[in-house]
Amino acid sequence: MTVRIRIPAPLRSVTDGQAELTAHSDNVGQLLGELEARFPQIGPRLRDEDGALRRFVNLYVNGEDVRFLRGLDTDLKAGDEVSIIPAVAGG
Repeated sequence: MTVRIRIPAPLRSVTDGQAELTAHSDNVGQLLGELEARFPQIGPRLRDEDGALRRFVNLYVNGEDVRFLRGLDTDLKAGDEVSIIPAVAGG
C-alpha cells in the first residue's frame, strides 16, 4: 500500500530537498515513524517530546485535518495523500 506525502518548503531541507515522498503505512502515526526513520531531523519538527503532533503543524489526509479524524491513529489506505502544512501566523 503506497501513500503519497507532500512536504512543505520549510521541511525540504531535512528531506534532501524532496517535495513529495511515498510510504507504506497503515496509519498516520506509523507514517510519521517511517518518515522519522528515513529523515531523523524531521521528527522534532513535527512532534513534541511526548510524541504528539506539534500544535503548529497540521496534517491532512485527502484534505481532511487529522485532528478532526482520529489524530495519529487515522487510518491510511493505498492512494491516500498526506499533506504536512505548517501553521502560518502574522498580522
